[in-house]
Amino acid sequence: MANSKRQLFLKRRLRVRNKLRKVNAGRPRLSVHRSNKNISVQLIDDVNGVTLASASTLEKDLGYIGKNHVEAATKVGVTIAERAKKAGVETAYFDRGGFLYHGTVKALADAAREGGLKI
Repeated sequence: MANSKRQLFLKRRLRVRNKLRKVNAGRPRLSVHRSNKNISVQLIDDVNGVTLASASTLEKDLGYIGKNHVEAATKVGVTIAERAKKAGVETAYFDRGGFLYHGTVKALADAAREGGLKI
């Protein structure tokens, strides 16, 4: 029986996350969640189980509520880079979850890199 899209997504997410944990132990994780309308990102310290910083298109300050375009993802990427610097984080590893690395996910990662975050 064929796997559903959800099952394939969950398998891909675990595969990506487990590979990253083996290689990047000790650094915070930049975790991305994308929906059809919005994109959000969290900077997570897995050792202590704490979220250090977060940004989302749902924030009214960013002005992109309900829009999931590349420009919105770029703005979120720049915002998370600024908030990471305030939290004292310079390097992190990028956890795309089960999402493919193109479109908004790629735009967010590129903007975070340009904002000064080493991922």
